[in-house]
Amino acid sequence: MERPAWAPTGIDISVPSVSRIYDYYLGGSHNFEVDREAARKAMEFIPGLPKVMQANRAFMRRAVRFALDEGITQFLDIGSGIPTFGNVHEVAQSAVPGARVVYVDHDPVAVAHSRAVLEGNEQAAVVAADLRKPQDILSSPEVTDLLDLDRPVALLLVAVLHFVEDADDPRAAVAELRDALAPGSMLILTHAAYEGIPLSEDRAGGAVGVYRTIRNPLVMRTSEEIATFFDGFEMVAPGLVQMPMWRPENSPEQEDPYAFSGFAGVGRIA
Repeated sequence: MERPAWAPTGIDISVPSVSRIYDYYLGGSHNFEVDREAARKAMEFIPGLPKVMQANRAFMRRAVRFALDEGITQFLDIGSGIPTFGNVHEVAQSAVPGARVVYVDHDPVAVAHSRAVLEGNEQAAVVAADLRKPQDILSSPEVTDLLDLDRPVALLLVAVLHFVEDADDPRAAVAELRDALAPGSMLILTHAAYEGIPLSEDRAGGAVGVYRTIRNPLVMRTSEEIATFFDGFEMVAPGLVQMPMWRPENSPEQEDPYAFSGFAGVGRIA
């Protein structure tokens, strides 16, 4: 297998990565054939997966603009993935040039390309770290230099918590991050669920099996289970809803049915 010139040294390009699969769904170019093969296998069960990812991104952009409207100009995006058009720093800094953004991911390709995209941008940075180790994130030089945790921060956990199994206690990680943030901070979250997928659970479960096979288990939680990640936050209207239903800019009836596959919400620390 030929190694692309842009592939960071030391990564195993024979092993699929969820961030590179996500990049493929969004039409990006920073993925390997092994990622594309896994994505195609998952799409045999859920052909609308690219629509799901597009709905995730559209929600993220709406939520970032909402946070800006509420006076928040600091963003911590964990599980940020590979930069694509309309990323957090582009949305935030086009509205507020001084907005500060720190991206966090554990995929070396995502980190390398984030650094390339952000070169020369003194108001944005990327950290190589894992959501399951919040202190590594909070104590990183990028966070301590760029973000003032005594002021409100928007914490983004978009399409990442469903890749953390209950055995790794994702709720404790979210709580640890929450407790480090100032009053007025927000949690911006999306999460996969069987609810809303326009297919039987058995059929959709085939795609879950693909992720399990590549050792990136996809945990499909119920809306009630997802809501517990907002413990300690006050939900912002309209609450935890299917992604196109959160403060839509266009009529949700015009959305692709697959866009409703998952939940989104924003909570605020009082």
